[in-house]
Formats: sequence, structure tokens, C-alpha cells
Amino acid sequence: MAQAQAQAPHPPLEGAQLVIGTIAVSLAVFMNVLDTSIANVSIPSISGDLGVSSDQGTWVITSFAVANAISVPLTGWLTDRVGQVRLFMASILLFVLSSWMCGLSPNLPFLLASRVLQGAVAGPMIPLSQTLLLASYPRAKAPMALSMWAMTTLIAPVAGPILGGWISDNISWPWIFYVNIPVGAAAAAATWAIFRNRDSVIRKAPIDGVGLALLIVWVGSLQVMLDKGKDLDWFSSTTIVVLGLVAVIALAFFIIWELTAEHPVVDLSLFSRRNFTGGTIALSVGYGLYFGNLVLLPLWLQTDIGYTATEAGLVMAPVGVFAILLSPVTGKFLPRTDPRYIATLAFLIFALSFWMRSRYTTGVDTRSLMLPTLIQGIGMAGFFIPLVSITLSGLPGHRIPAASGLSNFVRIMCGGIGTSIFQTAWDHRTIMHHAQLTEQANAYNPVFGQSIHQMGAAGYSQPQAYGLFNSMVTQQAAQLGVNDLFFISAGIFVALIALIWITRPERAGGGDAGAAAAAAH
Repeated sequence: MAQAQAQAPHPPLEGAQLVIGTIAVSLAVFMNVLDTSIANVSIPSISGDLGVSSDQGTWVITSFAVANAISVPLTGWLTDRVGQVRLFMASILLFVLSSWMCGLSPNLPFLLASRVLQGAVAGPMIPLSQTLLLASYPRAKAPMALSMWAMTTLIAPVAGPILGGWISDNISWPWIFYVNIPVGAAAAAATWAIFRNRDSVIRKAPIDGVGLALLIVWVGSLQVMLDKGKDLDWFSSTTIVVLGLVAVIALAFFIIWELTAEHPVVDLSLFSRRNFTGGTIALSVGYGLYFGNLVLLPLWLQTDIGYTATEAGLVMAPVGVFAILLSPVTGKFLPRTDPRYIATLAFLIFALSFWMRSRYTTGVDTRSLMLPTLIQGIGMAGFFIPLVSITLSGLPGHRIPAASGLSNFVRIMCGGIGTSIFQTAWDHRTIMHHAQLTEQANAYNPVFGQSIHQMGAAGYSQPQAYGLFNSMVTQQAAQLGVNDLFFISAGIFVALIALIWITRPERAGGGDAGAAAAAAH
């Protein structure tokens, strides 16, 4: 409340100051959101250059997501201690520094450490950008500010794979991080010029040190366990068993501590509310599925179908077409309709797009790849804002920041976990299908015999023919593994609709819709 009162005397910006301030905040947001997806199509390039496997390369994505998730709940406390403008500036500058470190990385451990720093300092940037932008506009024009801000967050994930792919193919992967330096520098300079005299009041707020330590331990242990599980043969490894036990024990202590602490890092009592629980779980699991597939699809296209990074990025691009066109429509109708209808339709569209992908073959053409992505964009337009509207429905105003922070924490965590699970599950399904297919490769199978005979007639020696056949089986097994995960994702999206309908959201007014839009990202 003190912070809200401190901001009240600041009048809305006008004229050139409003334009420059909006551009500055939007640039920072664009840079931040871009980095959640720009590395997705560059994983094969990064892995090859650093001499690691593709599944180790995906740590570049998950390390950022987990560090980002941990830092989000600290935004409120840091704002009280530092001030919102100073914290926003520090977040931008440290993001630029960590981007430079990522580009200079000589090996994977250094790159992962840089990505952890990058994700940690990125946490406060998104909620603070929303706060600064809303304070810059008159209350009557808040929907316009939210719409412009939402457009930025929708364009960045679309631009990320395209830009990342083009840079990886035509320059070198470090430049996917170096591009942040001029953008961040411009955003920081403009932000300081416009907002330096509009900071919030600083006060010494207490921090739940024990809760924060437990949060870092259980989240970190869980993520390392998921990332290293495949390499160490899961629970046959003592390391994985220890990491699993540490994660479970730390999580148990974390829950107990947070429910009894005077100033908890996250307010777990919010889960006693039906709307918050149903909305948060549906949003977070859905986001985990979406983000896991967002990493899996370009990785499969590059490693098994022969696409370049640029081509894989272009396949992902159509998701932004309908998302950008229809998001303002969603915002317009949300206050006048039940958000559960919009969210249900979005989940059905997601399920349809993943089901269409589960029908892919190794000879899939570009049109068949892009059509489900285009359709998925319709679902994206009704995914975030209605679900966050449900999550925050019925909450008193003073609990909305805590609820938004906790919901975002769970969502970002699920995004990182989804990436690890999908990578491991794809490997397991590929191995299983490969074993099943090679069982048919014997002298009693006429199809196998005919294939080897045709290869021999084409000039291949018997060892070469067997090697070529094995390559074809490997590609087919990878294809079947991907199809399995797409089909399972479609089924889970349908099942999640039940969570949407256990909620009882109140009809949102314009202000609530604005709050939902703000928290959605």
C-alpha cells in the first residue's frame, strides 16, 4: 500500500515523454521475452560448437527458466528495498552484462552459469515493466497500454526462433546473445531519461531467508535431477537418488515453513482458493506442455529431418499471426463473458494442433508443419489472459501481487521442467521404437530381405546396406517418438479442461481484466 501511495502523485506522462517511455519499456520486455525462445533453434549449433550432446544443450534453456522462476517471487521485496525504477535499470544492465558473458562462453559450464545469472536478473523485469507502463498512462487509457505491451510479448517469441535460426546459420550462435547489448543499452538510457524521477519509496522490508534458501535447494535439485537423469540412467544412479531425496525433503520443509512464516517468500495459502488452484495448475501444466513442444519441434526438425536452424525457426513463426490479431479481441470480450469458455476453446485448439502433429511422417512437407502452428496461434490468443483472470478472480486487491507472483513462479517452473521431461521422454520413446523396429530385421522377414537386396543391387555392400537400413530405422524411431509426445500432449490438454471447470470465477470488470492482462505475462 505504501508503494501504491508513493506512486500516486506521479502524473501520467505526455507527448514525447510518453512515446519514449513506452518504447523504452517495450524494448526491455522484447529483449527479455526474446531470450526465452531465441536459443531454441540454436541448440544443435551450440551443442556442436561446445562439444556436448543435444540433451545437454537444452540446459541452456532450462537453466534460464529455473533461475527466472526463483527470482520472480523476490520482485516485491527487491522493489521495496531498491525502488522500482532503480531495480528495473539494474535488471536491464545486468541482463546486458550476462548476455555478453553468454556470447563469450568458451564451454558449457560457463555458458550455463551466465544463463543462470541472465535468468535471475530477468525475473523482476517483466512485472516492473508493467508497473511503469501503467503508471505512465491515464487510468482510462490503461487497456491501450496493456494492449501495446501484450503485442510486444507476443511478437518476441515469434521473432526469437527466426532470428536465432538466421544468426546460427549465417553468423555464429554467440550473436543470439550479443544482439541484446545494443537493445539493452538503448532501453536503459531511455528508461533512466524518462523515469529517473518517478521512483517508488524505499523501505526496509523483511526477507524470508530460510524460505528463499529452501526454494533454491528444492528447485535446483529437481532441475539438475531432470537434466542429468538420462545421462546417469535415472534412479540406478546414486547421484540421481540423492538429488531426488534432497528435492523432496527440501520441498516438504519449504511448504511447512512458508505456511507458518510471518513474511513468506510465496503465499502458499492462496492454494486454498478454488479459482487460484484450478487456474494456476491449468495454466502452468499447459504452459509446460507448450514450452516443451516449442523446444522439441525445432530440435527434431534439425536433428532428424534435415532442416537448418533458419528453416526450423520459420516453421515456428506462424504461431504469432493469429495470436497477435486475436489478442485484442480476447481482451475486448473477456469482461463480458465467462473466461472459462474462452480458456476451454483455447485448450481444444491446442489439443487439435498437437493431434495434427502426431500424424507427421518422416516425409512431412513444410505446409503440413506450418498448418498446426498457424492454428495453435488461435489458441495462444485465448490462453494466458482468461486463465489469469480465473486465477485472480475473487481475490482482494492487496493479495493480487502475491497471487500473480506465485502463479508466474509455478508457470515458469513448469516451462523448465517441461523442457527436461520432453527431451528425456523423446529419447526413451525413440529407443523403445528402435528396438521394436529392429526386431523385424531378420532373415525371415521378406520386406527386410527385399530392402537389403535392393540396396545391394544399387551398389551397396552388405555392411553398407545394414548401416543404411539402421539409419532409416533410427529416423523412423525418432519420428514415432515425437508423434507419441504430440499425441500425449493433445490428450493432456483435453484433460486439463476439467480443471478449468472446477473454478467459479466472478464476472470481471475492466479493472480486473487489466490486472489479469498484466499478470498474464
